[in-house]
Amino acid sequence: MPIRDAVKGDIDDICSMIEEHARYEGNDELHLDREEMTHHLFGPEPKAWVLIAEVDGEAAGLAFCSWNFSTWEAKPGIWLDDLFVRPQYRRSGLGRQLLLELKARTDGRVEWDMQEGNEKAAAFYADLGAEPVPGWVRYRWRS
Repeated sequence: MPIRDAVKGDIDDICSMIEEHARYEGNDELHLDREEMTHHLFGPEPKAWVLIAEVDGEAAGLAFCSWNFSTWEAKPGIWLDDLFVRPQYRRSGLGRQLLLELKARTDGRVEWDMQEGNEKAAAFYADLGAEPVPGWVRYRWRS
């Protein structure tokens, strides 16, 4: 079950998995523009990057990430925007492998959001040693 950096040829699998994740979370309307996503991930100034988990040459999961920086720790870290494993590959260790690969890429922190009430994910993250951040509320400002 190799974990590797995504390449331009993975764009359809990347977008498909993000759309599958959206449907799993109840958003049936999400349809990504493959050309726009290719520009953001593989253009001259990439805005994010993706790890792909493969099983028998098939894209089975992904971690969609960008770099962040903690001023208080004075270290770069990783923001995990999306972690998804296709249903037929769940409970095979791919999510754990993707997260361990992210942690290996920084001596800073790896951070992400989790939807409230997702007890399975909370137990999975706790098993890895990850903890919720007490006392912080996420805000979002859109244009």
